Amino acid sequence: MAYRSEKDSETELEYYKYKYYNELKKGRPKVKFSDLAYRCPYCPGKSKQDYLFKELLQHASAVITSRSRSTKEKARHLALERYMRKYLDVKVHSELATKTECSKPHGDQGFVYPWKGIIANIKTEWKDGKHVGESGTRLREELSRKGFNPVRVHPIWNRLGHSGFAIAEFKSDWTGFNNAMSMEKSFEVDHCGKRDYYTAKNLGDKLFGWMAHKDDYDSNGPIGVYLRKSADVKTISGKEAEDQRKASTLVSNLTNTLEVQSLHLKQIENEYQETSASLNKLIGQKEDKLKAYNEEMKKMQQNTRDHLEKIFLEHEKVTLHLEAQKKRLEQHEKQLQQREAQNETDRRKLHDEKKMNERAAVEQKKADENFLKLAEEQKKEKEKLHRKTIELEKKLDAKQALELEVERMRGALQVMKHMGDDGDFEMKKKMDLIIEDLNEKVEELDHMEQLNQALIIKERKTNDEVQEARKELIAGLREVTARANIGVKRMGELDIKPFTTATKRKFPKEEAAEKAMVLCSQWEDYLRDPSWHPFKIIVDEGGNSKVCLYVIMEQFM
Repeated sequence: MAYRSEKDSETELEYYKYKYYNELKKGRPKVKFSDLAYRCPYCPGKSKQDYLFKELLQHASAVITSRSRSTKEKARHLALERYMRKYLDVKVHSELATKTECSKPHGDQGFVYPWKGIIANIKTEWKDGKHVGESGTRLREELSRKGFNPVRVHPIWNRLGHSGFAIAEFKSDWTGFNNAMSMEKSFEVDHCGKRDYYTAKNLGDKLFGWMAHKDDYDSNGPIGVYLRKSADVKTISGKEAEDQRKASTLVSNLTNTLEVQSLHLKQIENEYQETSASLNKLIGQKEDKLKAYNEEMKKMQQNTRDHLEKIFLEHEKVTLHLEAQKKRLEQHEKQLQQREAQNETDRRKLHDEKKMNERAAVEQKKADENFLKLAEEQKKEKEKLHRKTIELEKKLDAKQALELEVERMRGALQVMKHMGDDGDFEMKKKMDLIIEDLNEKVEELDHMEQLNQALIIKERKTNDEVQEARKELIAGLREVTARANIGVKRMGELDIKPFTTATKRKFPKEEAAEKAMVLCSQWEDYLRDPSWHPFKIIVDEGGNSKVCLYVIMEQFM
């Protein structure tokens, strides 16, 4: 049973191997992407996608010998190995042979990379305890004048100073390699090359130079130390293979990017087509709706015109009917005028008397209201005077009590003066305190007397004003008729009505009355102030002066 299963598996393996091998011969899955870049078409998800020819063969062999791979995977890689050995191995060997022939002089030689040249026998002199030589900048300028174009020249130093050597650095591309080789050949033509430097018995003052090779890189001197720190060793064939691998990777990446961009472009085109179709559909629906709307508007306008014509006809009928009725009423009016001509005079007299009675009643009502208001104001003035009288009595009592306290303290002071002749210090200190307290009480008493006198004067003045207003009111009431207006106004008092009208335009109704009272009070304070000048004299450029009212209402609002 196991033998049959193993035989079936081998048959299946041969079947799939032959199938995938035929597909590879037709070129359907691509294997070779450049001279040095190969890919496994059956392992697209691997992190390393680009292989050399031998690496891809090793990958296929590893999959074939793996026990964890399926029959199909092994068959695919068997077909891949057979295809590569039969169709690609010949091409690879021929291409490698061609490259070997082309790069035969330098293909296997090891060069220091990035490309570098060695300048030897640089003239030095002993100065201040160390060797001093020519700077790298001058050497670089000298080499550049000869057309070698080094990037920089770095002198090599050791513990004694300048070692007499310098490293010329060139660009890392093939142009830099050509410049370095040109420099080496130029020195060799002048018998100043590497071999000449090491075989010459007398170096003289000439500069020697050559391109840095692997033996320079591996040397033990300061040149080898510097090269090992700043560079590596590569062969020409290895550098070409690396450049080709980078180029193939770049081409592959660009191809993938192009494919992704193409897919994205197709997706955008599909979206554009869908959007365009949807937009065309919406435009068609909009045109249908607009057409239906225009037809509906035409119907509505026609119905409106018909309705207006009907109304116009009815209006003409009503107008004719009204004109006929107007004529009948005019005739009836003439008849009434003729009948009422006799009673017109009596009606006018009655109408005038009625108006006079109404006016008299209104004036009487106003007079009653003013009278009641005046009585209320007099009552408030009496209450205010009563409160002031009580306040004056309290202050008078306080004044009298203060006078008694002052007299008591003066008596106590006199007693202490008579008792303090014996020179008691405590008694003297107590007398000083009593004298100080007495002075404060006297000052307070003077202040109270001044305040009392001011209040008495103000109370008398207010009482005189009230009595004068009372006399004027009594004299006016004797002459008052039914149509007279009664009112009381203090001298210098402003009318609050204009302020109320102004605040109603600017503030809400609830705040207008309060704002008007505040504003009126402010204006009264300003008018009582003799130093307040609401006018300003302005002199123009011609010397003419004019008076301007510069008080703005808003500053009081």
